[in-house]
Amino acid sequence: MRYGMVIDLQKCVGCNSCTVACRAEQGTPAGVHFHKVMKYEAGKYPNAKMRFLPMPCMHCQDPPCLKVCPTGATYKRDDGPILIDHEKCIGCRACMVACPYDSRQFLWDIRNYYAGHPATPYEQIKQKTFDKGTVVKCNFCVQRLERGRLPACVETCPAGARKFGDLDDPGSEPSRLIVLYRGAPFREDLGTEPSVFYIKG
Repeated sequence: MRYGMVIDLQKCVGCNSCTVACRAEQGTPAGVHFHKVMKYEAGKYPNAKMRFLPMPCMHCQDPPCLKVCPTGATYKRDDGPILIDHEKCIGCRACMVACPYDSRQFLWDIRNYYAGHPATPYEQIKQKTFDKGTVVKCNFCVQRLERGRLPACVETCPAGARKFGDLDDPGSEPSRLIVLYRGAPFREDLGTEPSVFYIKG
């Protein structure tokens, strides 16, 4: 069992629904993004087009971040997701330096979304899961997986650009799409063996 995701870049319209859904699910403090959507131009005028590249944590099979963590705060679950134990994280940020995908962020502080106002009830609940001075990142919504649900970004995508499932199962939808459309991870040359694949890019 190895959880993974496939993102169809021709279906992604750059709406950032995935980013918003991630914020709502995880309750990330203001300024913290577990999921980014990069944009760039492809082609030349008059045929130039805007393209989008969603960038969650890649949940690598051979994660550089895990190798450099001095306390064991970064760990890999048997089913694939790379997670952070915030009680063990000392904020050294070695993992941030090691990650070639810029997937991690350091909590310098925990800010409310409405500056100058008290935290909303939702923020008060969610902020309890964050510790100032630690590193945070996408966790494939493992709390949802354990309830039999898909990651928030996958459920929310209005274009159906994301598919999620077991990459070790050749019959799963992500596995079939990878074979059918020759899906490939971002920067495969790095040898990290990501669990996020892109197709038609």
